[in-house]
This record gives sequence, structure tokens and C-alpha cells, in this order.
Amino acid sequence: MRQKIRFEKNVKKNSLTVFESSEVDPGVVIKLLEEEYNLDEMVEASKKSYQVFTQALRKKSFFPTSDCCAKLFANSMEFFKNKKEIELVIEYDDIEAFPGEEEFQIDDDVEIDKILEDDGDTKEDEMKEIDSDEDTPKFTPEDTSEHEN
Repeated sequence: MRQKIRFEKNVKKNSLTVFESSEVDPGVVIKLLEEEYNLDEMVEASKKSYQVFTQALRKKSFFPTSDCCAKLFANSMEFFKNKKEIELVIEYDDIEAFPGEEEFQIDDDVEIDKILEDDGDTKEDEMKEIDSDEDTPKFTPEDTSEHEN
């Protein structure tokens, strides 16, 4: 899933607003959240370390993965140092979390109905096993187990 995380500073209010949006379908982007932070706290956290930055950034409503946090930390360090820079947009694709993995694609030539067709390999003996009466529970009037009712 492709995400855009936008940091926006408001120096007058001493706040940092984080906007997260995601591409749910190719070309269709929806806004997921808008979260406000204390700007001074985030600037200090970005100066200290990745762990401190991650702790300051994560909240109940916004909890990015470790890979995403690492990218946000690495790409926002200069943003937090530069007081004149007001906005930063960072794009993150969760495929980045799996380096070396190829993106999954369905071949256009494959027909879904063909995949779902019964292959005809079911043996008659297997079907008889499934339909056997041996696995049907039987209860007698003397049975007082909790499964009786």
C-alpha cells in the first residue's frame, strides 16, 4: 500500500500537523488521518535518535511500522533543522519493507473461472470417508454430558 505522510509546521502555534493519506486503488487516494504534535518536542526528538523520534511520533491513532518510522526519521531530519521549511511530503510503499521481493501481479491471460474449476482428481474413496456415519455424534438418554442439549 502506498502512503503519503505530510509534515506541516505552524510556527505561530508551535505545532506540527501530520497528514497521512493512502492509495487504496490505483489513482484513488484517501485521507486517513490528521494528527497534531508539539513542534518543539518533535524537533528535539529528531535531534536525539531514531528511537526517541519514533516514540514521539507514535500515538494510538497513528502507529507507523518500524520501516516507515525509519524512513520518516531519515527524511525529516533536515526538515526539523530548517526553521524556514514549512512542509515536507514523504512517500512510503510497504513493499519497501521486503527488499528483494517482487511486486505481486496477476497475469491477464489467467481466467479466474479456470482456476476455480474442479480439477476432477477427487477420489471416490475420499468422498465416502467424508460422508461416513462414523463421525456423527450419537447421544443416548443416559448421556448427561453438557453436549446433549
